Amino acid sequence: MAEVLVSHSVDETLTLGEKFAARLRGGDIVALRGDLGSGKTHFVKGICRGLGSEDMVSSPTFVFINEYHGKFSVFHVDLYRLDSVKQLAPLGLEELSNSGSVVLVEWPDLAESLLKYHYIIQCREAGDTTREFTIEERNDTGN
Repeated sequence: MAEVLVSHSVDETLTLGEKFAARLRGGDIVALRGDLGSGKTHFVKGICRGLGSEDMVSSPTFVFINEYHGKFSVFHVDLYRLDSVKQLAPLGLEELSNSGSVVLVEWPDLAESLLKYHYIIQCREAGDTTREFTIEERNDTGN
C-alpha cells in the first residue's frame, strides 16, 4: 500500500525527507522518480540530514554519484544524463548496492535490471510550491 506525503514548501520537503530517513537501514536502495522540479533533490537533502549528515547535498547530475557521511554512508546517484545500460557499468552500482550503504537513485529506471529497490518514491509537482511524494515499500520478491 502506498503512502502519500504532501509538502507545501522546501522546508516541509526537507522535513518529510528527514522523517523518511528514520525508516532506512544500511543496504537500502531508494528510487526517486519524478520530473525536473518535482522535489527529488530536496527530499534527498532531508534524508541525508535525517541520517546525520552535515555534508552539503547537491544534485550529482554531472558527476553521477555523490557520497555523504552520517549514520550510514549515503550514495546519491543521478542517472538523468545516461542513455543506455552500458553506461552504468563504470559507475559500479552493483558494488554500491552491496556496500551496506544507503543508495538514493534519481531517474532510476535505467538501473532496474541491476538494483533491487526497497522503496520507490514518486515525486510530483502539485502546485507552485506544493509537492506530493508517494512512497511504496517493496517486499523481498523483487522490483
